Amino acid sequence: MKDVRMAGGDPVEIPLEYQIKCEEEPMKYEYLLFDLDGTLTDSGKGITNSVAYALDKFQINVTDKAELNRFVGPPLVDAFMEYYSFSLEEARLATKYYREYFTRKGMFENTVYDGVEEMLHKLKESGRHLLVATSKPEPFSVKILEYFKLSAFFDVIAGSTLYETRVNKAEVIAYALSSAGITEKEKTVMIGDRKHDIIGARKNGIDSIGVLYGYGCREEFEAENVSYIVETVAKLYELIK
Repeated sequence: MKDVRMAGGDPVEIPLEYQIKCEEEPMKYEYLLFDLDGTLTDSGKGITNSVAYALDKFQINVTDKAELNRFVGPPLVDAFMEYYSFSLEEARLATKYYREYFTRKGMFENTVYDGVEEMLHKLKESGRHLLVATSKPEPFSVKILEYFKLSAFFDVIAGSTLYETRVNKAEVIAYALSSAGITEKEKTVMIGDRKHDIIGARKNGIDSIGVLYGYGCREEFEAENVSYIVETVAKLYELIK
């Protein structure tokens, strides 16, 4: 045991195994899987505008679009069903309306987070293998990454299909790993901003990093036993460099 004196209090004993865990150097991962929305790009405006457009078709008026930020991350059909109690048929129709706006305008109402391009460049130069694993349809993901000139950094860009298959994050991650031929799971980590990324990583037997600069929160990461939590892009790079 090791004694640590807290301010204004008595010494507190910290178990040896916790001391060792805290002092360990983070694993140097060779394979880095990145979520797209809320991790590489701040896509909130385009997503919420697209959701608002879809909801308007159902005569649902949203005055505060900030409440639609919860749509950033999870599969759309699931989100419409969970947050607005849509039937499966209604959720599929809402997704169709969503894509009308998103393909025309919403996907480009989007910005790359400060520091992301530089981080990707340094990681690629160091010989790491970078992949994207997103629940966003793969054709849209490729188009967005090409638009922002980020696609060249990635060995694989893995997303869902346009036909409601491979939308679960665990399935997307498994598809990304298979596409890249990755078998060394102990050298692999998933980086994302929502609990779905952490759950998907765990189901595939890989570590996870939750980023707080996106649309998730510390509580949802801790509830899913995330491996690491970082607050900024700079701190993310310091952890994985």
